[in-house]
Amino acid sequence: MSTISRRFIPATAVAGVMAMMLAGCVQGENSDASTDSAAETNDNAPAEGSVEAPEGGWSSDTLSIDWATYNPLSLVIKEQGLLEDKLGDDVTVEWLQSAGSNKANELLRSGSVDVGSTAGSAALFARANGSPIKVIDIYSQPEWSAIVVGPDSDITSIEDLKGKQVAATKATDPYFFLLQALEAGGLSLDDVTVQNVQHADGRALLDGGSVDAWAGLDPIMGAAELESGDQLIYRNVDFNTYGFLNATEDFIDNHADLAQVVVDTYEEAREWALENPDETAQLLADAATIDIEVAKTVINERSNLDVSGVPGQAQVDVLNTIAPIIAESGDVSGGQEVLDKAISEIVFDEFAVEATS
Repeated sequence: MSTISRRFIPATAVAGVMAMMLAGCVQGENSDASTDSAAETNDNAPAEGSVEAPEGGWSSDTLSIDWATYNPLSLVIKEQGLLEDKLGDDVTVEWLQSAGSNKANELLRSGSVDVGSTAGSAALFARANGSPIKVIDIYSQPEWSAIVVGPDSDITSIEDLKGKQVAATKATDPYFFLLQALEAGGLSLDDVTVQNVQHADGRALLDGGSVDAWAGLDPIMGAAELESGDQLIYRNVDFNTYGFLNATEDFIDNHADLAQVVVDTYEEAREWALENPDETAQLLADAATIDIEVAKTVINERSNLDVSGVPGQAQVDVLNTIAPIIAESGDVSGGQEVLDKAISEIVFDEFAVEATS
């Protein structure tokens, strides 16, 4: 495996997706965002009663929130019915699946969800392009992206990608990982041809020989290693960004009561996941339809859930690192100036501060 010394501020990541693939189906990536009702509670779920509604009742009778296989805490909350337990019969919790950060951003921008989970880079990209979102909690700090090739590929380094076809999902962490990896290898986007597809489709194209490499995302990437013998030829934990839990500004301003319950529940789920890593891996395996050993690798080796949920300077530092790469790509109108403004506005820490105090 080719390695390059880290030249950027440490970050780490999780961004993400899931779906039906050609070999070994990983649920979610190619399907439309789906709405689910409350899941059955788990015997291992934290015992929590309902939360007392504010005087005058909750600010809304509906809470729309996403779940994603790249966000393990969302699986804990959904499958154990934690939000439903807290809000009781007064608030209907609507769950929609996000197949990737780009899809979560679409749901947030359209108002289909109040709260959605993305990678930090994807949240910045969306904010800079006019989506009124802010990060209200940090759900993980994982290493979930890498450059992947087939088992018999002659490609062993980033430099070998020159003139090659690479699958990647734009506006997600793997895409921004690719941009940084190319720069580290002395290449640019002009040196490769990017096939812009959803993550699971990227794996399918790689396994089918239609592309030479893929900017992969866990847990699909882990499944590709186990099932297809695919190789991770370039990894760099510093090129990943944190997992951001984002809310629309309208939700923050007008439904702070519900936003606080969401963040409180995320912090509760974090404690449970840290105490129950095997059970958390099983939730991932079930949700993503992947082998339990792949899920354990993702949870135990490529995810860091033991990170402060309070968004702040650590995340700003990471965004400041990735911003010039995004600006150079030309994917944000207004470039660096607009990105700097987005960084200055994207953090909203009040709910997380309250939840962790």
